[in-house]
Amino acid sequence: MRIAVIGAGFGGIAVAHLLRQAGFGDLVIFDKADGPGGVWRDNTYPGCACDIPAPLYSYSFALNPDWSQRFPPQPEILAYLRRCVRDFDLETTLRPRTEVTAADWTGEAWRVTLGDGTTETFDVLIPAMGQLSRPVVPVLAGAEDFAGPAMHTARWDPGVDVAGRRVGVIGTGASAIQLVPAIAGTAAHVSVFQRSAPWTLPKPNRRYGPWRRALNRRFPALMRAARAGTWLLTVITGKAVTGSRPARLAVWALSTAQRLVQARGMRRAVTPDYAMGCKRVLFTADWFRTLRRGDVELVTADIERVTAAGIRTADGVLHACDILVYGTGFAATEFLTPTRITGRDGRALHDEWRAGAFAHLGIAVPGFPNMFLMYGPNTNTGNTSVVYFHEAQARYIVQAVRLLAARGPVEVRPEVAAAFDTEMQRRLGASVWAGCDSWYRTPGGRVVTNWPGMAAEYAARTAHLDEADYATVTPRRPPAPRQAPAGPRHQERTAGGPAA
Repeated sequence: MRIAVIGAGFGGIAVAHLLRQAGFGDLVIFDKADGPGGVWRDNTYPGCACDIPAPLYSYSFALNPDWSQRFPPQPEILAYLRRCVRDFDLETTLRPRTEVTAADWTGEAWRVTLGDGTTETFDVLIPAMGQLSRPVVPVLAGAEDFAGPAMHTARWDPGVDVAGRRVGVIGTGASAIQLVPAIAGTAAHVSVFQRSAPWTLPKPNRRYGPWRRALNRRFPALMRAARAGTWLLTVITGKAVTGSRPARLAVWALSTAQRLVQARGMRRAVTPDYAMGCKRVLFTADWFRTLRRGDVELVTADIERVTAAGIRTADGVLHACDILVYGTGFAATEFLTPTRITGRDGRALHDEWRAGAFAHLGIAVPGFPNMFLMYGPNTNTGNTSVVYFHEAQARYIVQAVRLLAARGPVEVRPEVAAAFDTEMQRRLGASVWAGCDSWYRTPGGRVVTNWPGMAAEYAARTAHLDEADYATVTPRRPPAPRQAPAGPRHQERTAGGPAA
């Protein structure tokens, strides 16, 4: 079995490691960047850190005794992933600076096309590009006129110095809520442009001293206990998002109390106008205190246009900026874009997903044999560690690869995938997301990112692969090339290279 994994983030590393452990060693991990890490390689903005406690935001099979704090910063997480690649002996399987532009099912295998135009053949295709790989930059009138540097938080330019500069930050999501406190006091002034206020919860961070790290190394059970405790806390927040009235009331009260205490004088501006769960609930210890600083301004008026000197809002005020930063998130609903994937009978995945992405358990799509997704549709979580979901998916994929190794090419049955998708949309339609605006929805109104239940339910449903869910696909070899007629040899001229 030759296996291609696309992406070297948390998901790609997890599935590659578990496949290697299961005896499937002939695999390649492609990544278009210069090393592993995924979002933790790409996001280097000041203040970037995890908002899930580290004991849970790590692999259960690779607990890290050396975290410096409960919510570790980006460099530590990136170093952890690089160490995992080394410890799992995946360095020889990793091909950095190699983009996969297309993958086509030939009838018996996957033909993968790389960025340099070369192709390779694999028995199994595992896209693990994630939902947070394509930054979204909103289309703003006059944006091209801005005279200073402009960048997305996921494309932070370390050569741009914010010291003594006026910085405009567009957005108040997970990135902005970390960036603004990190640069306030260094920048001359920070203008924060808010479309909608986020729901927040206190961030109980704490540092882990040398004694704690030494105890973790000496007694690994302490790390497992911390992981279990963190898990219990996420169960409470998960129940709040998925509909438990007591849990929802408790989390709402905690969030409201944080605003009452920390956002004096600006509570109306920072109170969300949508249901909790429509956007990710954010953890912070210093957001509201930062907004109350004299050198920080929260702007709630709509942006009218960008000028050479800054941003003019609908109330006629020009907010002078030397630097613009877009903290505007990612195209989470556009799975696998821009890679072109063509399955059985020439079916383009982009066309199959035109009304919104779907996959059985977020992993398998009918008509695409031997292809299994990591972090696919309806596997996002707004309250716990996505790494937990990655591990569940990776274990399921190991079972799927064992199945096709025994039976030959397999694909999920259409009726199985359709039943799962119908269940997802029904449950999501009866949940908090039914009343949300467009944050989680496709233009057709489908919710394709989030899992509607608790994380433990997802782990249970992926723990055992039901072989009856999959049909064996008869390998179909491509037709033999037509024999050239006898006679003098001749050369055909083709545009752009040899004929396919």
